Amino acid sequence: MRYRYDEIADGNQISTKVICEPVKAGRVSAEWISGSEASPNRVILYLHGGCYATGSVETHRDLISRLSIAAGMPVLGLNYRLAPMHPFPAAVEDAAAAYRWLIETGIEPAHIAIVGDSAGAGLALATTITMRDDGLPLPAAVVCLSPWVDLAVTGTSMESKASEDPVVSRDMLLGWGKLYLGDHDQRTPLASPLYADLHRLPPLLIQVGSAEVLLDDATRLATRAADAGVDTRLEVWPEMIHVWQNFAAILPEARQAIDGIGSFVREHLEAWARW
Repeated sequence: MRYRYDEIADGNQISTKVICEPVKAGRVSAEWISGSEASPNRVILYLHGGCYATGSVETHRDLISRLSIAAGMPVLGLNYRLAPMHPFPAAVEDAAAAYRWLIETGIEPAHIAIVGDSAGAGLALATTITMRDDGLPLPAAVVCLSPWVDLAVTGTSMESKASEDPVVSRDMLLGWGKLYLGDHDQRTPLASPLYADLHRLPPLLIQVGSAEVLLDDATRLATRAADAGVDTRLEVWPEMIHVWQNFAAILPEARQAIDGIGSFVREHLEAWARW
């Protein structure tokens, strides 16, 4: 599965204006990806999707590079450890270590946004919750693209959207979730942030397609976050499929969505900096 994912990514043509630099974010393999006009004093930490068992910076390089250009800041893409060789909570530990490393290098938390897609979106929330519970300063914003935040897979859209979604299915998610969770309960909050305490989290942008079985993960997350007092923006994109932002080379809606993410991140990082 990883090999097939990498093969698909090989077709992406990255702009020659984008600079890619491997780095160790603490102990974790990572890569700086920066557009030519990226401002160095603000940063996005990107956590890729792939059901916690596949995917990498390589598979998401096109999306990450476009995000750097849209936001005008460098992106640290993280190659966190993958299941089943490294089950929960390895991914959370790696993402939290990378966030701490950014702070240790001198980057202010108010100058950091965390963005993730699918499982990476759940990981973005789990990382932020971990930082909050550890008493560390939080990032200025979190962005979740087609979030998978309920590993119990209980959303009604698992059935109502099954015929529309060409990418994800309920059975698939249950199988990948078991690889990641091992013996942990499916509703473990740091694995399934839908069941976590969401109080005091930073502003949250959620983008989801209307043709996704994960639609209810996104809408329920938005409701729970808003009820917890989180400044929450939910965008349901008509007829879009799972992580359509990854198809920006051929899909205008993907480019529009990425531009919107860039604007959201800039808005909130600049607001925190002024404050």
